[in-house]
Amino acid sequence: MTARREKPVTVTINQAYDLIVAPVVTEKSTMGSENNQVTFRVPLTATKPQIKAAIEILFKVKVNSVNTLKQRGKIKRFKGKLGKRPDYKKAIVSLAEGEMIDVTTGV
Repeated sequence: MTARREKPVTVTINQAYDLIVAPVVTEKSTMGSENNQVTFRVPLTATKPQIKAAIEILFKVKVNSVNTLKQRGKIKRFKGKLGKRPDYKKAIVSLAEGEMIDVTTGV
């Protein structure tokens, strides 16, 4: 089996700001920071190469890999009526050894 070649993805600084919606600060994502992993919310249409390029541009770090998952919105009741929270996508970014992103500063 031959290795797939990644096409070079160019992301402008404005597109990079649109691709990274917010950091995810949960107990699980905080535990991932011990393994050089940072979790971000991204648009549903974002691809792994785009996310990698955006992180490298915005934070000036080297990214090893990007794992993504789509989270379905929960069904919730509000004032007796059923509603649905929006779907969203999370990206778990693995950084190179020695690299670091501190998402808790400025909070």
